Amino acid sequence: MKEVRTRYAPSPTGFLHVGGARTALFNWLFARHHGGTFVLRIEDTDLERSTEESTRAIIDALRWLEIDWDEGPEVGGPYGPYKQSQRLEIYRKYTQQLLAEGKAYYCYCTPEELKERREQLLAAGKAPMYDRRCLHLSDAERERLAAERPAVVRFLSPDEGEVRFYDHVRGEVAFENKVLDDLVILKSDGWPTYNFAVVVDDHLMRISHVIRGEDHLTNTARQIQLYEALGWELPEFAHVPLILGTDRTRLSKRHGAVSVGHYRDEGFLPEAMVNYLALLGWSYDDRTEIFTREQLIEYFSLERVSKHGAIFDLKKLEWMNGVYIRETPLERLAELAHQRLSAAGLVPAELDDELRARLVRIMEPLQTRIKTLGEIVPSTRFFFTDELEFDEKAVKKFLYRDYVPDLFARLIARLLELHPWQAAGIEGIFKGLAEEYGKKLGDVIQPARVALTGTSVSPPIHDVIDILGRARTCQRLRRGAELAKAALAGEASPAAHAADG
Repeated sequence: MKEVRTRYAPSPTGFLHVGGARTALFNWLFARHHGGTFVLRIEDTDLERSTEESTRAIIDALRWLEIDWDEGPEVGGPYGPYKQSQRLEIYRKYTQQLLAEGKAYYCYCTPEELKERREQLLAAGKAPMYDRRCLHLSDAERERLAAERPAVVRFLSPDEGEVRFYDHVRGEVAFENKVLDDLVILKSDGWPTYNFAVVVDDHLMRISHVIRGEDHLTNTARQIQLYEALGWELPEFAHVPLILGTDRTRLSKRHGAVSVGHYRDEGFLPEAMVNYLALLGWSYDDRTEIFTREQLIEYFSLERVSKHGAIFDLKKLEWMNGVYIRETPLERLAELAHQRLSAAGLVPAELDDELRARLVRIMEPLQTRIKTLGEIVPSTRFFFTDELEFDEKAVKKFLYRDYVPDLFARLIARLLELHPWQAAGIEGIFKGLAEEYGKKLGDVIQPARVALTGTSVSPPIHDVIDILGRARTCQRLRRGAELAKAALAGEASPAAHAADG
């Protein structure tokens, strides 16, 4: 195989979406598998929509996914610049070559004229193709129009034959030349169109394999015409399946978030996101779903890419993220928790040894319960503030029971006597109280859980109490007993009054 050089070439008109990230990943994996080069190129020729903010967001998202590039923005390389807006003279040079060789021509038709002709063709049941009116102008007509109107440059598409190429995913693909009209390659403002710029760039950057979505198949046919007109060797092509929503239509905002940045902010781990993206249209076998980055590089091949649309299933991604969270070392999980808790104002910005140790203790029982890092703040808030956010239904169901005041009094007394202070001893106290009251263990634990955390769901109660400490636990249990007494006497309003003082 020739030297492998792949590229990801996003348009900076928004954030990095799931489909773009999958395309970038496939190109990166293919290059890394073959010991080749992965290039990042920013295709910012859409003047109205391209922004530096979007460029920054795309780069940041790729770096978060740890998809690194060997050439491109912030890295450099021998075939730069790597932003199309900085390559205008290059595109004009090859436009002039095609004009000089009679393979392109100036077109002076106005948008209004083109629209009218297009509508006429559609009304007649014909394909809305350009009629080559400007190709056949006399020199005098061309000179007159050039003085009156701005011109675009159109590529003169071959009339006969077909474009045929081998696709590494779809096999042999063919388009008749007669269905491909004379596309604009240079706009009147001197900026290139997508199909022309990408051909020039891929050739000059020595791209060996173009791996992109199947929606580019027609573009590929047009681009091959340009390669041949310029006398350049073709790269190899692979068109991967589109990513679909669960309703099997193309993934879009109506299916939920499509931005990689959203999933980062929601608390998905980059390694889980990469693993999941890799499985959107590719598989190693029919059973393996968890892969390290090194395994993905080792196993990835275009032959294993499917022809069929890949379903983006959020529940599957959440499951996979949960797997990765459970495998994350507690020290790292504590650091990730600190980032979110400090952003929420619940812990200091500086992570010292004492706070780190406490976060490790908190995350240990939580590690097996959460699917995303976004669950950390709501699941642990009660450890860091006495202003509890009470679940009103949980308060009514578990706290307002006739035996709760007496239960909490006994629980406080035994916790005050407990030495040493450790989870095993706390667990034993709850089991003993359940026997004394002749109740299920849950009927003893749940009232205490609500009083201590504000909710009916938390890590094991003995772990919660162990981490909260003796003083804080007893303070909250006393407040819970007061609320229960008041409710039983008909004096308390619901959980609005249940904030811990």
